Amino acid sequence: MSLNQTPSSGRVHIGLFGRRNAGKSSLINAITNQNIALVSDVLGTTTDPVYKAMELLPLGPVMIIDTPGLDDEGELGLLRIKKANQVINKTDIALVVIDSQRGKTPLEEDLIIKLDSKKIPYITVFNKSDLADFKTGENEIAVSSVTGKNIDALKEMIAKKAVKPLAEFPILSDLIQKGDFVILVTPIDESAPKGRIILPQQQTIREILDSNAISVVCQVNELEGVLGNLKTSSRMVITDSQAFGSVSKIVPENIPLTSFSILMARHKGELFHQLEGAKALDSIKDNDKILISEGCTHHRQCGDIGTVKLPAFIRNYTKANPEFDFTSGTEFPEDLSPYKLVIHCGGCMQSEREMKYRIQTAKDQNIPITNYGMIIAKTTGILDRSMKVFI
Repeated sequence: MSLNQTPSSGRVHIGLFGRRNAGKSSLINAITNQNIALVSDVLGTTTDPVYKAMELLPLGPVMIIDTPGLDDEGELGLLRIKKANQVINKTDIALVVIDSQRGKTPLEEDLIIKLDSKKIPYITVFNKSDLADFKTGENEIAVSSVTGKNIDALKEMIAKKAVKPLAEFPILSDLIQKGDFVILVTPIDESAPKGRIILPQQQTIREILDSNAISVVCQVNELEGVLGNLKTSSRMVITDSQAFGSVSKIVPENIPLTSFSILMARHKGELFHQLEGAKALDSIKDNDKILISEGCTHHRQCGDIGTVKLPAFIRNYTKANPEFDFTSGTEFPEDLSPYKLVIHCGGCMQSEREMKYRIQTAKDQNIPITNYGMIIAKTTGILDRSMKVFI
């Protein structure tokens, strides 16, 4: 996979935070040596987080995020600050940008405390150092976006700070061996993107290939024939969660069966905590509130999994009429107390850090959280079977 094809979730996320006119946008332009961000003397030029995927040497594929000023004002300003704070939860390394002429203030001190509490590495960057002399301490650097002073040194600091640890769990390479056959059921229906397969399917196929195993990709109506034609038994079958009901009737009980969504839950977060969250479905009653959260943003179609199919599965299973709220993209409530259950997608477009933040937010408030695939497995009566491969 080329650097340009590296998915957002696989890139190091570098977020720039600070006051309005601290020079965040000009610093991005200096770091990248491109005019990526709009620069102006007008306060509040950056009104929404701006994302730029690129290669940053010596680090590699990164996502640089320019954010609105944390000192913005007014009703719109508060919304912009909220957007900036949401970016923190997906940031692998933060640059706290300070105008050297003004120096560090309680706003930056509070930001650093927040970053420390979330265990997010950061560098304090005193920008505009061509206009003011400034002595720096540990984890600090004085730069100038205008003259280029210490920009290369800042890149080196970022590279050292932003080394991402390997995920605790791969997608499935620890579950298979060389030569294993793995069947992937990928329905091509109205929800499938035209001309391509979705990211979890791509990543799973790549990991199977890297493990020197063999992937067999088919649709539901082809599955029975594929199973019959294989001379050796399949190591496992992985399906799109929406096809769990049909696929489970075809796949013999002796062949492990799970879903892409459940694999991603294991890869990105706490699988068994989310398993316990799925069991909370048994206690859902009329008028209970359930949050269904999708990590990416896309055009909602007729029969959408999050807003249409999941609520229908839940109502049919519980025989109750709960209320549903829906969020997507970076929108994830800090206050989850109104909800009896949170159901999240597999998080293929979220970094591991962001997914764990969302799970921890629910844990801290004692709100059960689970996963699309687990809920579908639960409502179709095969949750225990879909988890056997991990036990």
